[in-house]
Amino acid sequence: MKRIGIVTGMQAELDAFRPDLSGDILPGPIAVRALAHGGKACFLACTGIGKVASASAAALLIHVHRVELLLVIGTAARIGLGPGGAHRIVDALQVDYGARSESRFARYDPGTVPFGPEPVLTPYRAFDLPGIALPGARIASSDMFVESALHAEELGTALGATLIDMETAAVAQAAALAGVPWAAIKAATDAADEDSASSFLEHLARAARAAAEEAERAIAAL
Repeated sequence: MKRIGIVTGMQAELDAFRPDLSGDILPGPIAVRALAHGGKACFLACTGIGKVASASAAALLIHVHRVELLLVIGTAARIGLGPGGAHRIVDALQVDYGARSESRFARYDPGTVPFGPEPVLTPYRAFDLPGIALPGARIASSDMFVESALHAEELGTALGATLIDMETAAVAQAAALAGVPWAAIKAATDAADEDSASSFLEHLARAARAAAEEAERAIAAL
């Protein structure tokens, strides 16, 4: 793999990758920072927080810049535990797609009809990055900043998720549709509870750099 696409939800997360290199800003509808790292051409895009924004960045990197691997880096909430080190994402689930009834929210695979048979939610499996020794994690992604320990606990109990973010599973879906491998490295800023907003802001810079450093090592080892 010689062409790597990097997606983040926030500019601070993007800027944390090789902050010593400015790179080149490529023209186009979405600003893409291009730089060389570890013998690879890296293309970095940030279109904002959320699933549509991140999937749009992923699609651009795939179809315009012809990347061979999509890598999501940045921050996440760690269910019940709060700030911590970086994690290698093993798989990802979109957890806000489905059907709401009076009694429950039934989660279905994104893009399928969200009613009928018993709900099925299939995780997107990540590419196994070389050269990093990080704890593995399943990440739950949705267009919702979680400030509820009860909701976070439900995601952990029902789905086996240990991290929550707003981008990774959408990039994974875009990658799956295009037949391109994806991976993610995330560092925890908060516990997805009532203190999440303040904790996120406090730990954003540290966590963004922790994830970026691991991404730098992984890309160099590809």
